This record gives sequence, C-alpha cells and structure tokens, in this order.
Amino acid sequence: MNNNSPFVNEVIKDSLLSIGDEMFAALARTSMSPIIYEVLDYACGLTDAKGNLVSQGNGVTSFIGMLSPMVKSVIADHQDDLYEGDIIIINDPYTGGGSHLSDVGLVMPIFSDGKIVAFSANKGHWTEVGGKDPGSFTNDATEIYQEGIQLPGVKLFEKGKLNKAVEKIISTNVRLPKLSIGDMWAQVAALRTGAKRFDELCNSYGSDTVTDVIDNLIKSSETYARKELALLPKGTFEAEDFIEGDPKKGGPYNIKVKVTITDDEFICDYRGSHPQVTNPVNCSYYGLVASVRVMFLAILQPKFNITEGLFKPLRIITDEQSIISAERPAPVSMNFEARLGGSELIWKALAPYLPERLSAGHLLSVCSVTLSGVHPDTNDDFLIVEPSVGGWGAGNNHDGQGGQFCMGDGETYNVPIEVAEIKYGVRVKEYSFRDDSSGAGEFIGGKGVVRSYEILSDKQHLSASYGRFSFKPWGMNGGNDGASSLIKVYRKDGEVVGPFGVSTRMGLNKGDVVQLVTPSGGGYGDPKLRDKEKVKLDVKNEFFSKAEAEKLFDVKLKDD
Repeated sequence: MNNNSPFVNEVIKDSLLSIGDEMFAALARTSMSPIIYEVLDYACGLTDAKGNLVSQGNGVTSFIGMLSPMVKSVIADHQDDLYEGDIIIINDPYTGGGSHLSDVGLVMPIFSDGKIVAFSANKGHWTEVGGKDPGSFTNDATEIYQEGIQLPGVKLFEKGKLNKAVEKIISTNVRLPKLSIGDMWAQVAALRTGAKRFDELCNSYGSDTVTDVIDNLIKSSETYARKELALLPKGTFEAEDFIEGDPKKGGPYNIKVKVTITDDEFICDYRGSHPQVTNPVNCSYYGLVASVRVMFLAILQPKFNITEGLFKPLRIITDEQSIISAERPAPVSMNFEARLGGSELIWKALAPYLPERLSAGHLLSVCSVTLSGVHPDTNDDFLIVEPSVGGWGAGNNHDGQGGQFCMGDGETYNVPIEVAEIKYGVRVKEYSFRDDSSGAGEFIGGKGVVRSYEILSDKQHLSASYGRFSFKPWGMNGGNDGASSLIKVYRKDGEVVGPFGVSTRMGLNKGDVVQLVTPSGGGYGDPKLRDKEKVKLDVKNEFFSKAEAEKLFDVKLKDD
C-alpha cells in the first residue's frame, strides 16, 4: 500500500487518537488515588517534536490546553539534553502549562532513528503535594511556597534510570507518599504506553510518513478554525464579572474582557482586570490560556482530533501581574476560580450573539472540598479531595443539565457514595438535587445538588471553596438567574454555622453534619412561555413547588 494514500492517512490519524485513549486507560487502571481512578482528574496526550498537541485522552477539559505549553517548556529548558528513556517532571504554574502545584505533569521524548519525533505527556491531580495544609488546597495561602513542593521541570528518569534523589525529595515532602508516588508511577506507565504505541506506528509506516500526517493534521485543524471564525459575528463584545475568595481576605475581585472577532483572529483582551492578590484565587497566564482554549473549542465545536492548529487564530492579552496572569510568588492553589472566571467571561460576552452555541450561565466554580481526619475503623489518616457537581444554564431550545461538573472539569465523575463511605471517615446523609425557585425560564436552568456528610470521628478539618456564593449564574433572554452556592455546618449540639462560601481548616467533630450546596444554572427565555406539560413535570420532579410553579410560570395546577 502507498504510504501516502488516504487510507494510510486515516489509519495513522485514528491510531494517534487511539494512543491517547490507551494512555488514558493505562493511567486510570494503575493509579492509587480516587481523585484519578474514580474522578478522572487527569489527561494524557501526544505532541509533535516541537511540542504541538496532536492527540489527547481527556478527563479534565482544562488540561487540553496545558499539555503543549508544558512540553514546549521542557524543550526550551533541556534542548539538546534529552535522551531516550528520559522523563521530566513539572508542576510549576509559572513555567509552562501550569495550573497549581497539585497538577503534576510528566513528559517523555519519543525517538525514532536517533531523533525526537514526538513527546508523550500527561498531567494528573495528586492528592497531596505537601504545603501547609493537607491536600495542598490552601484557602489562606499568601504565597506559592506555602502550597507544596515545586518541581520546575527536572529529570525524574535519565536514559531510563530513575533519579532516586528526586523521588525521595518528593516522598519526604508529601503527607501521603503511598498515593503520590503511586500516581507518579501510574503516569510513568501511561507515558511508556504512549511511546511504545507511537514507536509501533513508526515501524509500520515509517517515521517520515507519520510526521507528515501529523503536520497535515495540524494544518487542516487551522484551516477548519479559520473557516469557522469566518461564520462568527464580527466586532468587539464585552463582559465583566467577579472572582470570589475568602471575604475575610478581600474581594470580590473584578475581571473584564473585550472579545474582538475579525476574519483572521479571535482576540481576548483582559486588560483592566484586578491585579494579583495575596489570596490563592489567582491563576498564571498558562492557566488562563488553558481555560480560554476550552471556551474557544466550545464556540468552534470541532468534531475531529483536537490539535494545536485549532488554536492558531486565538490571541490572549493581559496586564502583567493580573489576577488572571499572576506571577511568582502569588499563591494559586485555588487557581480554577480565576481561570474559569476568565473563560466564562467570553461565554457571557458572546452568548447573546451565539444562542445556538452558548447557553446561560452555569455553576462556574469547581466547588472544591478537602476533608481530612482519622478513619474511625482503621485509625488511618484519610483525605477527601474532590470537585462538586452543579447546574448548567439553559439554552434557546433546551433545559440546562443538572448535577454536572463545571466547564473546567469536563469528563470527570463523582467519587461514588460506597467508595467514600469505605475510604473516608464520613457517612453520606444526603445527595440530591436542590429544590428552589431559581433558573426559571421558557427553558429552565439545571439544578445544583445538596451533599451532606455526617462526621464519624473527632478532629476532622474542612477546607472548601464554593464560588458563585455572592454572584448567581446569569440568565439569558428574560430567563431568571440561577441559585448561589452555600455551605452550612450543623453541629451535634444544635448550633448552625453558615451559610458561607469559603472555609479554611474548620474543625469538625463526631456527629456534626456538613451540608454542601452547589449553584443552579440560569434560565433562558420568559418563564411564562414555558410549556405547561413541562411545568407539571417540573413540579412532579420536585424542582419547583406547586406554589412556586404557579407564580413563576403563570399556570394553575391541580393538587394532584
């Protein structure tokens, strides 16, 4: 068969996609932490020899924009000092492709005939990377040095041999080395899986043919992006919003964007947003880029391999040392509040002009929870680190989805109740959709959820960051706003603490109950235009009470 035939091109293209998926499966099956093997808080992929994204097996959506800058950073730092079998470890948010220290990346060069032809890369959220608080999520950090060990892109393996000094430094600096080092080895296994499959592809078709197909894939992706760009409305579109954090430390912090769409470029100008703060809601420029890329993909809606070419028309402008382009030593452990806030501004600015592609506002926040303590049955330390699901906004022809992760989390999952109750010192008292009058419209916003943990041992500690506590998800075209998040603690003695949106190492004892309530999405269209049969079903599903439905949707319902 001619190696330049369209059949060969398709086989190689699909093989590249398959490699990303196989790497993804390998990491999940060998990981030690529920945040990876249950939640899927990681991503794997391939880049070309220059670090351009070629293929990805994806869990966390935002990671799709982090792998290629991470690889390019490794190339810049190591240049001619990369050999077969090398693996570089990196989690520095300010070096390349970074988010926060908990997201640890590994990069491996792939060789053919003595030269680098590609890179295998992945990034996963480790349960622990040290720092002053368990879980390394630190709501009151004032500088990055308090948030964990920093790995600026050093060789974990050199020519296939483990650098035991680096491994020992890591294991000594984290609270749960069995989990963190176990996840490190799972990432190594995934890298080697990707390298092996890519090598097999080169042996079958020749490395020159494979790299030619990769180059063409990237070029065709750029062509598609520019074609879709031509279909978008032209002009400048603006939006503003706020990043929330611990109100005791300041904020909320204003952010703004001007989106300019031309025939050739999609420009996101964030100048004028709040300067960086001594509050860990900052994100680095790389974190912002990753989330903006996700939003850009939501607008383009490609239906094929995601490659670097799709992002060629995208340009991002920020002030130096902004809250959404922070510089060292600004703390960033809660960086998702800034980077997702920055990307949702594009959504907010363009949704009125692209209602067929973009819905009303969604929960936005990761709604992160860390809960630490001693398991009452085993006396072992346990640590919950998890995101929370909530409601998405309605669109111009559909209701919003309830109980889904925010745009930054993507194809991730809950930790199952059974797993949580076995591994952690809690009992899940409630896990349900919230019922309130929020998000009404011709199409209703998706509902947030209520999750309640009963504490089963003394001296547990809760740290949580629930955005959208003060600012509700926005409605569209006459639809009502969604509902805010909130956290309450019901003490065993009857005291009720809250509601609040941010908690830092709050002490909990046996018998206390923590209630976590996530935001609901905004509604779309005039509520009085909602189909009456849908209203009946809403009441039957307990999304609205009978009285709320009659008032909001201007209907009369029978008692039954």
